Amino acid sequence: MRKKPLVAITTFVLTLAVAGIAPARVAELGTTVDQQTAACPQDCQAIGQVSGFQIQVGTRKLPYRLRSFGKVVAFTIKLGTPNADQLTFFNKLFGGPPQVELTVLKPVPKVKGQPATPNKYTLVANSPLFDVSQYFGSEPTFALPRPLTIKPGYVVGITVPTWIPAFAVNLGDDMIWRSSRDPKSCDDVRQNAAQTVHGSNRTYGCVYKTARLLYTVTYIPDPKPTSQAPKKKTTTTTPTTTTPKK
Repeated sequence: MRKKPLVAITTFVLTLAVAGIAPARVAELGTTVDQQTAACPQDCQAIGQVSGFQIQVGTRKLPYRLRSFGKVVAFTIKLGTPNADQLTFFNKLFGGPPQVELTVLKPVPKVKGQPATPNKYTLVANSPLFDVSQYFGSEPTFALPRPLTIKPGYVVGITVPTWIPAFAVNLGDDMIWRSSRDPKSCDDVRQNAAQTVHGSNRTYGCVYKTARLLYTVTYIPDPKPTSQAPKKKTTTTTPTTTTPKK
């Protein structure tokens, strides 16, 4: 399942080289998902109608925050295997089959003279919506048809307009994720809190421990220059005057 998307990523890197842009190494966020098991069918839990991202995995904090410029080119989801009854329940509860998209979030900067709003993010980019109904019990990788631009400080999360069984539970207190739900109603899992409108701002004020969103993000950092660009030559011209004819 993961071979074809990885071929697409390789093709993308080669395209950069052909275009005269030095290809950078392919990097990944959230690489330790293999250590957790998705919660279905045993103790089956899912996330629904929400946007979110992991803020701590063990001793590592903010594992989905970018530290370089680059392009997101793919993502991987680790899915549980809900049984028929669980599938019917979640489809009915959240209004449709399991779907997910990647979400690029920019922290809202503090406005001078106004109090800071912590954990507030602007939606600056997202991937197409992917239906994962055919991939239960596996780890499908989805190559993006168009890379998403990233900058240092941006956070890459997932948005689930319906539901998705990519969720590990009953973990340690050092497993923490943050969601876009109303901070006054963090336990209301049926509220429609998915952030889907470009340019919209939303506060990610709900924090949950002992659980993890099971996704990884593949990106290509911009290459770092190893030599200085040649300086442009400057030319000066001496003004001339003409003597009018008598």
